[in-house]
Amino acid sequence: MSPLILLFIILAYFAILLFVSYKTGKDSDNESFFIGNRNSNWLLVAFGMIGTSLSGVTFVSVPGAVGKDNFGYLQITFGYVIGYFIIAYVLLPLYYRLKLTSIYSYLKQRMGLHSEKTGASIFIISRLVGATARLYLVVNILQITILDKLGVSFVATTLIILIMILLYTYEGGVKTIVWTDTLQTSCMLGGLIICTVYMLSHMNLGIGESLLAMHEQGYTQIIGTDPMEKNYVLKQIIAGAFITITMTGIDQEMMQKSLSVTKLQDSQKNMVTLGFTLFVVIGLFLYMGGLLHLYGAAEQVTATGDALFPEIALEHMPPFISIIFIVALISALFPSADGAMTALTSSFCIDILNIKNKNWAPEKQEKIRKRIHLIVAFSFLLMVFLFKVIDDGSMIFLILKLAGFTYGPLLGLFSFGIFTKRVVNDKLVPYICIIAPVISYFIDSYQAQIFGEFKIGLELLVINGALTFLGLWLISTKNKNQRA
Repeated sequence: MSPLILLFIILAYFAILLFVSYKTGKDSDNESFFIGNRNSNWLLVAFGMIGTSLSGVTFVSVPGAVGKDNFGYLQITFGYVIGYFIIAYVLLPLYYRLKLTSIYSYLKQRMGLHSEKTGASIFIISRLVGATARLYLVVNILQITILDKLGVSFVATTLIILIMILLYTYEGGVKTIVWTDTLQTSCMLGGLIICTVYMLSHMNLGIGESLLAMHEQGYTQIIGTDPMEKNYVLKQIIAGAFITITMTGIDQEMMQKSLSVTKLQDSQKNMVTLGFTLFVVIGLFLYMGGLLHLYGAAEQVTATGDALFPEIALEHMPPFISIIFIVALISALFPSADGAMTALTSSFCIDILNIKNKNWAPEKQEKIRKRIHLIVAFSFLLMVFLFKVIDDGSMIFLILKLAGFTYGPLLGLFSFGIFTKRVVNDKLVPYICIIAPVISYFIDSYQAQIFGEFKIGLELLVINGALTFLGLWLISTKNKNQRA
C-alpha cells in the first residue's frame, strides 16, 4: 500500500484526537489536568487503561515473542490479576482516605519531605524510561514501514509525533486522556480481532484447528517447570504480581486515572475489571502471535520478534488489513505516551515544585505546569533517540527488566510505609534508594557466580524492593509519634 495513503490515515486519526481534546478540554484548569476534577466514569477509565497498560509493546512484541517464548508470557499475566486485587483492596483505600492528588504525597505524610521527593523522582525516571521505550518501538515501526519511503528522517518523525501528543494533552490533561484512551483502546482491540479473524479465514482454520497446529509447533507451551530457570511458573507469577503493584499501584500515571473516579468503590471495580480484562486480552494477543507464526511460515516470512507483525500486516496481507494494522498500532502508541507525559508533569509540579502549597495565583500555577509539560516532551524526544541507539530487537522484556531496577525502590518505600510503623531518618532515604538498585545490578550481573545454575528473571524487582525495605529498616527507629 502507498506510504502516502498510510500517512494520510495517521493524520486523519490525529485530527479525531484533536477534536476529542477540544471537546473535553474546554474550561480546563490545573485540577482538570491533574485529576480530571474527580469526576471520571469508572467504566471508561477501566476500558481506557487497557490501552495504557498494553501499549504498542504488547501489540507488537508479545505476538512476536511467541516464536521464542511460546505462550509463557501468560504466566506473568496470572500474577497481574493478583496484583490488581492487591491494588484495589490495599492501596486504593489508602489513597482515597488521604484524598491524594499525587500518590507520593503519602510518602511525605508517612516518612517526610525527602521520602516524597525521592519517590516522585524515582517515578519520573521509571516512567520516562518505560514510556519512551514503548513510544520508540512504535515510532520506529512507522519510520521503517512508511516514513523512510517518503524520505522523512527518524528525528523529524519523533518530533512530529511528540508535537501531536502535546497538542491534545496540553490543556485537558487527565480530563481529556480518559476519553482519548477509550477511543484508542477500541481501535487497538478492533485491530487485534480483525487481524486474527482474517488470518484464520486465509488459512482455512477454525479456532480448534489453529490451536492444534500451534501445539504441534510447541507454541502453546505455558508453564515453566524447571525451578532453576527464569521462566519457572512461580517466579513468573510472583514477578507479574509485583510488576502490577509497582507499575500500576505505585505509579502516578495509572493511579492518576483511577483517582479521577469519584467513589472508592467504583475505582475498585475499575481495577478488578481491568485485571480480568487484561488477562483475556493478553491471551488473545498470544493466540494471534501463534497465528502470525503459522501465517509467516506459510508465506515464507523471514522476519522475527518485533518485526514479524509489521512485516506480515504491511507486506503479506491485503491493503485493508494494512490500514487496520496502522490504525491499531498508532492507537497503541498514543496511550503509552500521553498519559505518561501528563503524569510526569503532574508529579513534578506537585511533588518536586510543590505548587499546590505555594501562594501562587492559579494563572501562575497553570503557566508553570505548561512549561513543565514542554520540558517533559523534550525529555521524551531525547530518550527515544537513546533507544534508537540501544535497540536489541525485542523491547518487551527489556522494559520489564528495566522496571526491576527503577521501580524496586518504590516498592520498598510503599511497603515499608504501609506494613510497618517505624519512623525512618528521612534525610537518609535517598541514599538507600540509590544503594538498593546498585546492589541489585551486581546481583543480576554476577548471578551465575552467586547462585550457580539458579537463574534470576523478572523477580529482580522483588529483590530490589526487599533490599530497599531492609535499608529503610536499618535507618529507622520504633514509632513514638507516627506521622500518619
